[in-house]
Amino acid sequence: MSGTGKTVTRVDLCEAVYQKVGLSRTESSAFVELVLKEITDCLEKGETVKLSSFGSFMVRKKGQRIGRNPKTGTEVPISPRRVMVFKPSAILKQRINGEPTEAVAVSAANGKAQKAG
Repeated sequence: MSGTGKTVTRVDLCEAVYQKVGLSRTESSAFVELVLKEITDCLEKGETVKLSSFGSFMVRKKGQRIGRNPKTGTEVPISPRRVMVFKPSAILKQRINGEPTEAVAVSAANGKAQKAG
């Protein structure tokens, strides 16, 4: 699906589980819903969800600030809120950029990239 601009939906994820794992369509749908619910519940509680080789979902608190209505230029207060952010792993970044997916670690001592082994 690379470069197609396609949006992957829950139905697509359920179908992929059905095709690749071999569960029934009903079980595949229930499985996907369960995983998404668990991720949502953890984020709602303010926990970080880290998926190895994929990335981390985190909730951050943003303080109140002054924003500006782009049409009128009027300043308006933006209330404090929590936002969800996603930080991709180095492996995911490499994959989406077409680079080899071998793990690369940066040595803090000399700053040179080395293969993790």
